[in-house]
Amino acid sequence: MARYLLKRVIQIIPVLLILTFIIFCLVYVAGDPVALMLPPEAGEEAKAALREALGLNKPFLEQFFIYLGNLLRGNFGVSYQYNQDALSLVLERMPYSLQLASVSLLASVVIGIVLGIAAAQFRNTPFDLLVNGFAALGQAMPGFWVAIMLILVFAVNLHVLPVSGADSWKSLVLPAATLTLLTSAKIIPLIRSNMIEVMQQDYIRTARSKGLSRGKVIFKHAFKNTLVPVITIIAMQLPTLIAVGVGAIVGAQLGVKIAKKSKPKFILKLLCIAMILVGCQLIYRGVANLDMTVVQAGVMAVAVITILANLISDVAYCLIDPTIKYQ
Repeated sequence: MARYLLKRVIQIIPVLLILTFIIFCLVYVAGDPVALMLPPEAGEEAKAALREALGLNKPFLEQFFIYLGNLLRGNFGVSYQYNQDALSLVLERMPYSLQLASVSLLASVVIGIVLGIAAAQFRNTPFDLLVNGFAALGQAMPGFWVAIMLILVFAVNLHVLPVSGADSWKSLVLPAATLTLLTSAKIIPLIRSNMIEVMQQDYIRTARSKGLSRGKVIFKHAFKNTLVPVITIIAMQLPTLIAVGVGAIVGAQLGVKIAKKSKPKFILKLLCIAMILVGCQLIYRGVANLDMTVVQAGVMAVAVITILANLISDVAYCLIDPTIKYQ
């Protein structure tokens, strides 16, 4: 296993280099970095001085290697919008991101596994149809629409949960519920279909012929072989959940400011909370304001999380299923 891990880590290095080059090119895709930083009335002398100070007058590849060296020291540059180190802007939102992602993933896995196994055991019954309908509905509904419906019911009408913010556990309920619904809807049909297939295998029939109870057959023999698709879903969803959490605090604060100045208030509150739940607002605002250092730091953080999630999932496959070899 150690050899396999070493090989996978070595494979990550060229991937990171390619990602770094693409992220570095984002600045040039957005336009002249100097023009983005200086006001329109700035003269050519001021632009030339800033280019020289930032090293933008050097050849493209030389600039890339300088940028790469800065990354190795954790220096992504300073956000001109926030006047703060770009990487610190992303990292200071990570605790909330991890909290939201962990709660959502845990709830999604529990709900998905329980309902998926139950639907497989009660196949072609009204319960099975109900669970399949829930999964289909969860995959069909857009995330922002789910957020709006939840906020209408629990925040606007019932007044039991806050519409925004990040100051208590109640503020976590609505975004976590939205993400849980969307993620568990993807897990349920995978667990159900795999459980149905596994329960028809010879070793399951052998276990039954030994007189083992249904619970032991399901959880001791069959359940382990249904976890591979769950790991795949988690690896795919984790970066998205982290990205949502990174921007949630910024989006919440923006939503409160807009909602206080608007009439009718609840409509804009719904739109703001939906905005929070469908993407990373820190990166979005960086793109909207052409603050490319923040965009670079945010995209790199999500990219690294994606790579690590894939690495962990590959290792988990081998630990769960011995037939998968470390190759």
